[in-house]
Amino acid sequence: MLIRIMLATCLLLGCSSDVSYPLVQGESLNLTNPGKFVVINYWAVWCAPCRKEIPELNELASHNPEKLTVVGVNFDDSRGEVLLDEIEKLGIEFQSLVEDPRSTWGLEPVTILPETLIISAEGKLLHRLIGPQTLSSIEALL
Repeated sequence: MLIRIMLATCLLLGCSSDVSYPLVQGESLNLTNPGKFVVINYWAVWCAPCRKEIPELNELASHNPEKLTVVGVNFDDSRGEVLLDEIEKLGIEFQSLVEDPRSTWGLEPVTILPETLIISAEGKLLHRLIGPQTLSSIEALL
């Protein structure tokens, strides 16, 4: 009976395999079919290499908004005002995800920072980059 109800719901509402994640800014980001490249960066306030690469990511986000979306994920799982204060303190100008989307691609939790994921327009994980990145190192992979 439960299966019939679920099938009927899918037929009435439309089935979708899209997976969207909420952004701190109040919108959401579809990561299974984003329509353009997505660069996901994991950072923490205490991470010196993270602080060094954030200006590079800010520049990447501002130069190519029609081709890609840059989003951050706070390694320490900060929330609310604490997260907003950390974003401001580091000068992060790109959007931030509220939760970690790694399960979408079956990835284990982050163990080394910074880490950057590059996702295709179709939602496929293309690259997993460990360590600080530059504008040119990421653009070379797109």
